Amino acid sequence: MNNHGPKAKSHSGEAEGPNGDWSWVLVGALFISTGLVFGLMRIMGIFFVEFVNYFEESSQSISWITSISLATQQFFSPVATALCNAYETRAVVMTGGFLSGLGLIAASQATCLVHLYLSMGVITGLGWALVFTPMMATVVANISQRRALALGLGLSSIGIFSFTLSPLFQLLVEMYTWRGALLIMGGLSLNIMVCGALIRPQWCSKALKKVDSKPRSSCATVLRRVSSYLELPVLLERPYLTYTATITIFNAGYFVPYVHLVALSRMTGFSEYQAAFIMSATGVTDILGRVTTGWFSDLGYFRTIHLLSLWVVLAGLFIILLPVSSLTGSYAALMAISLLYGFCSGALSSLVFAVMPMIVGVERVMGALGLLQLIESGAGLLGAPLSGLLKDMTGNYTVSFIVAGSFLIVGTLIMTTLPHYFSRTDPPPPHRVPHDVKDRGVHLELEHINNSPSDTSPKGAQ
Repeated sequence: MNNHGPKAKSHSGEAEGPNGDWSWVLVGALFISTGLVFGLMRIMGIFFVEFVNYFEESSQSISWITSISLATQQFFSPVATALCNAYETRAVVMTGGFLSGLGLIAASQATCLVHLYLSMGVITGLGWALVFTPMMATVVANISQRRALALGLGLSSIGIFSFTLSPLFQLLVEMYTWRGALLIMGGLSLNIMVCGALIRPQWCSKALKKVDSKPRSSCATVLRRVSSYLELPVLLERPYLTYTATITIFNAGYFVPYVHLVALSRMTGFSEYQAAFIMSATGVTDILGRVTTGWFSDLGYFRTIHLLSLWVVLAGLFIILLPVSSLTGSYAALMAISLLYGFCSGALSSLVFAVMPMIVGVERVMGALGLLQLIESGAGLLGAPLSGLLKDMTGNYTVSFIVAGSFLIVGTLIMTTLPHYFSRTDPPPPHRVPHDVKDRGVHLELEHINNSPSDTSPKGAQ
């Protein structure tokens, strides 16, 4: 992309990616699967009070259920991408859909809190790990011309599902208790398997064509192959490390408003209903930001990474302004800043994934996204507790939100150190040798060593 004008539109399906028009069916699959992962994750709070009352446990103990599921989803993302590189993406995603539903169905029969930790936390979290990153990488790899718009549409389901399913499951809890509602939620999650089935086998990782490993293959060869499936070599590349550090710092402040904005509104003096409405309205502008920015980015007037920088800086500034607007005691002022923050946070979220192919190349997106999820998880989990600690120390949320917004701005400064950042056009993306070609070369090298007469000599043994 460049800033000289919009991209020329292609008249063939090939321009959309290697799969033609069917690529947009994959966007629909991403829309449904992502909504059934993070959309359901956002409405877990409906069961919070039910669990506290039924199991007679503390709020802190119940909070670990969602924390474990989120941590499991992010921690096992590299494993999911490695499985996709080694086997079929379709099989991995369908397995993830099955585990997601199985965990929630098993949770409906829980008799103690440990059962919920293992079912909703570990099993469902593992299923989500096998779904989100592989589906995201599949869309990135199969759509080239309007990638940002596709990701914006696919990720918009997070806000839509959480906004629509929240009152539905509240009604289901009242009608069938929390057990019945979890059982229905588990059945709904099984539909992710259908989304995975839409990934055709020939579109899966090129590693499917790899040469079968021979018994005489060395341990080093096996480790090299595992490293290749996990895409560990990207950790030695400065552009990827720089971008990963940027996104990790983003995460330290990005989620703070989602956790503390309601509490900030209540502390300002607004009613519980008014505080909840601010979050709902923020979710609507989040959806608009994802779709609108994806569409505008694909017009090609500006580089995607420059648009990402713009939205991140604006999001950081609006986070800083949230407590400032509340000092006036004006509900309209706090609502306006919240709506602007929601739009910017949605706008940057889809562009984060759209930039990744420019950093590592399309062939390595699967593994690179998995490692990114693993690395950024720490900052995402520590950001909200840090803001809570600052609130406890100062007695208000002003410093908390200022620090959170500063994380996003500092992250943008780090992103400017990327190679070719200030160029007006995108540099050619890096490429790599496919897994099957590398494996074939390894086997030829092993055959050459094994057939060499020097193998039996002491010098050859060395």
